[in-house]
Amino acid sequence: MKKILLLIALFLMVTTMWCQDDEPDRKKVAVVLSGGGAKGMAHIGALKVIERAGIPVDIVTGTSMGSIVGGLYSIGYNATILDSLVRTIDWNYTLSDREDMSQQSLRDREKQYTYAFSRGFTLGKSNSNDGGIIKGKNLAQLFQKLCLGYTDSLDFNTLPIPFACVATDIIDNTEYDFHSGILPQAMRASMAIPAAFSPVRIGDKVLVDGGLRNNYPADIAREMGADIIIGVTVQGAPKTSDDLGHTISILSQIIDVNCKNKYDENLAITDVPIRVNTEGFNAASFTDNAINELIQRGEDEAMKHWDELIALKRRIGISDDFQPEIHTPKNASVLTEKVKVNGFIFENITSHDEHFIRSKFHLDRYDSIDSHREEEIATSMRVDLFYQTVDTRSIPEGDGYTLVFTAGNKKTSQVNLGARFDTEEIVALQVNADHPLRTSIPIDVDVTLRLGKRIMGKGELTFHPRSFTRPSISYVFRHNDMDIYQKGERDHSFKYNQHQINLTPINFNVRNFNLQATIRWDYLHFLGNILTTGAKPIKLDNDHYISYHALVKYNSEDNWNFPTIGSRFKMEYAYLTDNFAEMNKKAGVSDINAHWRTSIPFSKRFTLQPMIYSRCLFGAKIPVIYGNTIGGEWFGHYVEQQMPFAGTGNLEYTDKHFLALQLQAQEQLFPNHYILLRFGAAQHDKDFKHLFEHQTLLGGQLAYYYNTVVGPLGATMGYSNETKKIHLYLNLGFEF
Repeated sequence: MKKILLLIALFLMVTTMWCQDDEPDRKKVAVVLSGGGAKGMAHIGALKVIERAGIPVDIVTGTSMGSIVGGLYSIGYNATILDSLVRTIDWNYTLSDREDMSQQSLRDREKQYTYAFSRGFTLGKSNSNDGGIIKGKNLAQLFQKLCLGYTDSLDFNTLPIPFACVATDIIDNTEYDFHSGILPQAMRASMAIPAAFSPVRIGDKVLVDGGLRNNYPADIAREMGADIIIGVTVQGAPKTSDDLGHTISILSQIIDVNCKNKYDENLAITDVPIRVNTEGFNAASFTDNAINELIQRGEDEAMKHWDELIALKRRIGISDDFQPEIHTPKNASVLTEKVKVNGFIFENITSHDEHFIRSKFHLDRYDSIDSHREEEIATSMRVDLFYQTVDTRSIPEGDGYTLVFTAGNKKTSQVNLGARFDTEEIVALQVNADHPLRTSIPIDVDVTLRLGKRIMGKGELTFHPRSFTRPSISYVFRHNDMDIYQKGERDHSFKYNQHQINLTPINFNVRNFNLQATIRWDYLHFLGNILTTGAKPIKLDNDHYISYHALVKYNSEDNWNFPTIGSRFKMEYAYLTDNFAEMNKKAGVSDINAHWRTSIPFSKRFTLQPMIYSRCLFGAKIPVIYGNTIGGEWFGHYVEQQMPFAGTGNLEYTDKHFLALQLQAQEQLFPNHYILLRFGAAQHDKDFKHLFEHQTLLGGQLAYYYNTVVGPLGATMGYSNETKKIHLYLNLGFEF
């Protein structure tokens, strides 16, 4: 027995010696990453060089963007993966509270691209996501997905690389260091720029950007046991009075001054300080070109310290050719791959709401889902059940995960505001408000008011049952003052009031697809008709109409205003009567209209967009107000049946059978700058059989647009053989 114990002891001693030879004692190395918003992309370039030099990383600390890069690096996202990751993220979407377009109904998507300003309100207790222009919903969701497997409360020292990050508690203006907790929440708190992003509330603490107290946390790395510190900072050089010439520079200076806390002291304890020159960029430089340049600058600056890094390996206690193992996160493809789900947990929602979601998505049947399905569930909780926010996290369980959906307060109302200027209407303003009624069947109350040359008021109730449809009922009032042109010259003008009631029992939405069936009642009251010299008299009688509509819409375009890929399709059949069955004691008027457009990308910046559209009317006597009209930039801009035509700016009546082709070339010159070249050709006739015997309408136009946060700003110049004159058009704002 003693011999056996002696052999075991000898074996363990030899094994220990071998292990010591393979992994000799060495000094601990920390990488410290500063804050700086988008400028922090330079950290990725510097990490590439640190990895290339074979420097082992034992500790990571960071602030703000440094906490994001550092937090992901600590769970296995190496520099190469991070480089690819930040280039694939849609930062305009991520740094906003917009809903994912792919998860929205077409109606909700259109609403998002109608109003420049939106604000939700919650009554009762305060919401933890209030307190900033951006609540950070999409940013938090991204962190949850990227940190899959690390979204439960844990000790950050147990991560593949021990990690810590810094936030600021604005209750007493003290530094709060995260060494444990929920990793995505810690990263989100560390970069919550005051007023821009809502703070993160943990207990009685209100946490914002850590840069206000410690923007370069080398001292924390030292406290965590680091013997050697490699630091990367993107903090710019001090500004002079000549640099502070506008509001943005002054605000930036205020932030930079506050970020100087501990900076010099921490820089002094850094063994290899890598100070990246980020001149020309700011915290919001998230464009593709800026990200590429900042990563390259980080790499170039780190390469200037190459000899220091190689020499540092001897101080660490490793050989010059030592190469540490590069880890890859188990969740590196979490944004695209499916994950095994063992269960679903819903927090802070009623049992009725939970049953609604489980029934709608058949959650008990799922074995694995991808991130898109996860977002669908969260979107339904916000859209169908009116929760203001929904946070998701994943808890490892066996060979899969348990998904946890935590709902915030129920929203009570949302107010949206849109404004536009154009040379036709001058100024228009539109206000929208929606209020959810939390009845046994959820109901959304939506009210819209438009002011301008065209006045519109609308009230709508949309029901949200568990079934496939969202039935609705609406009342619409319109006051229109229309100028009608003939061959480019104003022919006549008339004013009218329109009262409309829509009952839509079938309103089926699924991602990019919408199917509607509607019964409509209209009453038209004409207030006046002004004819120009030589214009033909038009008889306009007050009357009511009943119509039936079947509508199919599809839209997979990646951008509402300037798509580069995807298609848009609409087809509608309407039957117009004055007594539910006939028109003037004859067969009713049939209206068949459709348009289809697709985007074909030829390069990253150049896209061709062919489009075909048509509207044909069949019936003995068609009311003038329902006749075919062309002109303008968009479908339905002035009247519902209006169709655009290149080079024709004003509203013109055309024959009751109309077919057009359009080809548009779109070139993105710079981020948000677009040049559009459009050509159109059309045939029209009173008789469908003779449609192609009529003279072909031809037109073209050239436009420049700058895509602003309040909508496109553009100028258009066009010409057509219908008007035989150049038409100029200016506009700013979203279309409504």
